[in-house]
This record gives sequence, structure tokens and C-alpha cells, in this order.
Amino acid sequence: NLDNADLLHELEKDIKRLEKIADRFSKIGSQPQLSPRNIYEALDTSLLYMKSRVPDSIVIKTDYPNNKPILININSELFEWVIENVCKNAVDAIGQQGKIFISVETHNNSVFIDIKDTGKGIHKKNFKTVFNPGYTTKNRGWGLGLSLVKRIIEQYHKGKVFVKQSEIGVGTTFRIVLKTSN
Repeated sequence: NLDNADLLHELEKDIKRLEKIADRFSKIGSQPQLSPRNIYEALDTSLLYMKSRVPDSIVIKTDYPNNKPILININSELFEWVIENVCKNAVDAIGQQGKIFISVETHNNSVFIDIKDTGKGIHKKNFKTVFNPGYTTKNRGWGLGLSLVKRIIEQYHKGKVFVKQSEIGVGTTFRIVLKTSN
């Protein structure tokens, strides 16, 4: 149970969040500014937000190869929204209890961000379809989340996003590939 001060604090956080979301959507219509940011910092900001909004029965874990910063040119608000959106889909796929693992690897000048869940999985024939506007497995929603994820990563950040692997009843791994700026 939240007392009034806690409730007010949570409401203020939600209002700031809504302002941030409105800002993100205004950027989707224009070319957003990109600047170098440590990938771990950007991921942790998104995951901190997600962890406070998912049930305790869903565990979010990270696996970062080292503490050396990996700089990528991103628009922080849009990139964080991408991570939150993929994680939110993972939570929906998991249901009551499960895990989300976020791992980071680097190879040459690329960084690979894998978001793996223990959810219901995606049929191979839908690996590309999930990114189409209107695709949804839920009763509510417009099915725009992953199509916006794809647009933000591929058009604005010149990266790639795809279903790396999925198995029905076992889970799914989404991979985001971006160029490093270090």
C-alpha cells in the first residue's frame, strides 16, 4: 500500500514518463538527433523502468561482457523505448512467471544486444511478420510496437533488428545490431 507521498511520487514519475513518450513520438516524424552513449547505461535506464513495472515472478537479468564502456550513436529516448517495448512484449509472452535475459556482445565495430525470454515463442513463419504494422497476438492493442521498433532501429539508427531464435513453449530471442562509435 502506498501512502500519499509515495503515490504522488509515482504519479510524478508517470507524468515525466508520458512527457518523454510524447517527445519520442514527435521525433519519429523527424530525424532524431543521435549522440554517443554507453550502451550499458542506456540498457540499464530502460531495465530499471521495466523492473518496477513487471511482477516479481518475472526476473530480468543482464549479461554484460565487461565494464569497459561501449559507445554507440543513439537517440536515448527512442532507443530506451525500443528496449522497453521488446521487453514488454516478452512480459506478455511469458505471462505469469519466467525470465528475460539481456546480453551484449561486441564483434569488430558492431554491438549485438540479445533480448531472450522464456515465453510462448513465435512460429518460424512469423519471424518477419511480427514486425508488420497491425500484427498482434493480444486482444487489445494496435500491433504497432514492433513495427516502430524496426523503424527506429533500422531507419534512424542504421542498425538491424530481427528474431534470432524462437521455439514454441520455450521462448524467443530478439537481436539488435548497431555500430559502435568508439
